[in-house]
Amino acid sequence: MEKGKPIRLIAAVCNGGGIGKDGQMPWSLPSEFQYYLKTVTSVSRPGKLNMMVWGRRCWDSRPDDMLPLENVLHVVLSKSLDSVPAQAHFLSRDFESAARLAAEPPLADLIEIIWVVGGTQVYKDGLMHPWCDLLYLTDIMADFDCDVFFPEFNRNLFKLQERFPGVPSEIQEENGIQYKFQVFKKETADAV
Repeated sequence: MEKGKPIRLIAAVCNGGGIGKDGQMPWSLPSEFQYYLKTVTSVSRPGKLNMMVWGRRCWDSRPDDMLPLENVLHVVLSKSLDSVPAQAHFLSRDFESAARLAAEPPLADLIEIIWVVGGTQVYKDGLMHPWCDLLYLTDIMADFDCDVFFPEFNRNLFKLQERFPGVPSEIQEENGIQYKFQVFKKETADAV
């Protein structure tokens, strides 16, 4: 397969792998969320954009005041919707068509990074995609009751980085909850 755009997953995950409960995040960490938004909206130069890929339930449960985001085009994945949801830019039937949308004209020259923001199946599809190179996982160092989980992934293939440019390495604390930002990098055959 030809080289496409970098696909990166971003999520906050509590002990046990939970990422959500009843369509919401089970914790309140505004600073962590702002860091998340800063990461996905950062582009190398003006005029470039990133693409965020959302599963439909994840899109429907996002905070009301989250959009619009600068430098971001939103793609919602759904097999049942017939039209693009309000505030989204594109509708795709599956993950592969969303990835191709970013890698082919007219968007190929605009899009820098494809960010996968959930839910579970969309994360699974992103992890399996050959263009996936990084996972940005915030380790929420606490137990929460969750009904949605981040998928298991191969930690021999995706290696936790000791330090990563622009990512704080020390433990953070907010609202009495400790967390740390982590980046896992996909090992490639030519890097071995």
